[in-house]
Amino acid sequence: MSPVPVGGPALFIGTGTSYVALVRPELDPADPGVRLAAERAGVDPGEFAGPGDVWAVMVEDGGEGDGFELPGVRDAEPAGFAERLRAELAAASAPGGTPGPFTVDGGAVLRLDARPAGGAAYAFTARVTPPDDGVSLPRTVETGPVPTAELLADLDAFLGSLAS
Repeated sequence: MSPVPVGGPALFIGTGTSYVALVRPELDPADPGVRLAAERAGVDPGEFAGPGDVWAVMVEDGGEGDGFELPGVRDAEPAGFAERLRAELAAASAPGGTPGPFTVDGGAVLRLDARPAGGAAYAFTARVTPPDDGVSLPRTVETGPVPTAELLADLDAFLGSLAS
């Protein structure tokens, strides 16, 4: 489910061409931006390596992508969103559970509307509203069917990466 390698915790919801992602990228000392910042600071780029502390939202819809940072967001907020999504999916896919539509609210930035999409899959409508930065515009992304079992595994891995 992770079409773009970012390093660090990442949760991709959707398909390879239409998705929304919550990411907290790791800083790579080989990245030209990191190298330039280290040079300006007069330190070795290796000192900047490791987990970043800024969360971002990335969206892709049929080849058109966008993204924006979420300054001030702590790990607990993306974790809470992932836990609510996991609980809804687990309840719908449990024996005797009834798959049905549901919504997971991620606050002012992200709202995820889910609907059954065939056997053991969900499709999502992600409504993404960037902070008022004057550049990014609100987006709505429709995903194709996402297998429930795969998304549950991705959610577990995402939550595990935040716990460690």
